[in-house]
Amino acid sequence: MPTRSLLPTRLYLASRSPRRRDLLLQIGISFDPLIFRQAPREDHELDETPQPGEDAASYVERLARNKAEHGWRIVKGRNLRLQPVLAADTTVELNGQVIGKPADAVAAQDILHRLSGQTHRVLTAVAISFQGRLDTALSCSEVRFRTLEDDEIRRYVATGEPMDKAGAYAIQGRAAVFVEHLAGSYSGVMGLPLYETAQLLKAFQNLPTQHA
Repeated sequence: MPTRSLLPTRLYLASRSPRRRDLLLQIGISFDPLIFRQAPREDHELDETPQPGEDAASYVERLARNKAEHGWRIVKGRNLRLQPVLAADTTVELNGQVIGKPADAVAAQDILHRLSGQTHRVLTAVAISFQGRLDTALSCSEVRFRTLEDDEIRRYVATGEPMDKAGAYAIQGRAAVFVEHLAGSYSGVMGLPLYETAQLLKAFQNLPTQHA
């Protein structure tokens, strides 16, 4: 049973991620799922392809903003109750290169081989859109993996857990045993940094919500 929230704003969550839903419930936030008709990677308005010269922070902030703004357009277009739209996006950066979600099992194995024995950054941007206002926040954490054996990488990928995960792993899942060190936000690595999210929500909590 979620605890009573210190942040009473009710919002729309523009995400399919069950992890983000669980994290909002953890801090007692009431929300309504706002499902896009297509997955973001299939929607031309939410193209997840990095732009030339775009660094990881700019990339993830752009995607979070686009998702929140797209969600607000859906709220208006569907004549839904007017309340803030929260969106987030997570990516992994290794040696200055953005590493997104694996396209298949082979790509997942390749990503994990690259992360093995290395320190990478996990960046999660959060954005809230409401009534023409758009606020964002960025969480950046460092994660170091121990050296991974080829066989354990294959076994992990075979579980299916790495698919649709930035960096091809879920820190809250079986990949927890890979993590030698974490500096930053555990919830941010999961996909929704709770401190940054709470700070954004405080700015919106007194704004009126109403029917369109």
